[in-house]
Amino acid sequence: MRIELNREPAEVADTATIAALIAERKLPEKAIIVAVNDDVVPRETWNAHVLHPDDSVEIVRAVSGGDHDSMNDDILAIADQTFSSRLFLGTGKYRDDDTMMAALKASGTELVTVAVRYMNLNGTDQNTSILDLLREAGMKLLPNTAGAYTVRDAVKMARLARAATGANWIKLEVIGDQASLWPDVAATVEATKILVDDDFVVLPYISPDVVVARQLEEAGAATVMPLASPIGSGQGMRDWASIRRIIDAVTVPVVVDAGIGVPSDASIAMELGADAVLVNTAIAKAEAPAKMAEGMRLGVQAGRAAWLAGRMPKRDDAQPSSPTEGVPVATRA
Repeated sequence: MRIELNREPAEVADTATIAALIAERKLPEKAIIVAVNDDVVPRETWNAHVLHPDDSVEIVRAVSGGDHDSMNDDILAIADQTFSSRLFLGTGKYRDDDTMMAALKASGTELVTVAVRYMNLNGTDQNTSILDLLREAGMKLLPNTAGAYTVRDAVKMARLARAATGANWIKLEVIGDQASLWPDVAATVEATKILVDDDFVVLPYISPDVVVARQLEEAGAATVMPLASPIGSGQGMRDWASIRRIIDAVTVPVVVDAGIGVPSDASIAMELGADAVLVNTAIAKAEAPAKMAEGMRLGVQAGRAAWLAGRMPKRDDAQPSSPTEGVPVATRA
């Protein structure tokens, strides 16, 4: 059948889906947005969205104005939003708002988490100040359900967050162990299903478990967010192999969350192929938060560049960098 694809006629199979069209054209699905008849189609429905004759399909990517180099064109798409920065930040634990805002600016972040307890639930200026600051800075808000230990509490907090901020994005946290703050994966999957049905864009925090990551993708999560190490520990990438298995197993963006301590940790995550990292304590509790935020920004960029470049294969033996032929050597008399 015939459709209109980016304003040009195109032939596709009679039962073609958006996912099939993207696969046939070998397009980078994580970096594009698709609209059909002027309506953006959520990424999680591409497999089920069947195209019809004369549909107008637009496949786009977001770019900045002016000239474009490979890094500027490297846009991260999550649900219906795009980001040029792959470093997301939390807003807790800073000594004051000025320090927080300086760090956010130095990081180049576009997406920041906020906790329900900071929100304007009673109308006081004190509770709205952080939201006002973030909105004035043009930050996209990602409310979280930090502190939730049950599905019921997490869903309630998500709905309160949406009512307070108007944002339907939620970073879902359902904690299973108070001492380690380790996520309750079964409860996280259950809560994800409920919130997706309630029209939330869900970004769940999980342990580095590939099975759970697949279950969350099937449940409609917009990303999966495996921890690098326990929240606030600064221990870095303790189980990078499990993170890499998740990256290889799912098609939704993978955001490494929790435990990153220094820029090299963020760089390792990105070198593995993670789509982004989320950092809070390592920046907020640094002696110079803005300087650490700058370092994290550069670490993320370096790791991403390395992944895009494709690393050299590892070898068991040495291999000289210089030519071995024609080397002048001394001879015995």
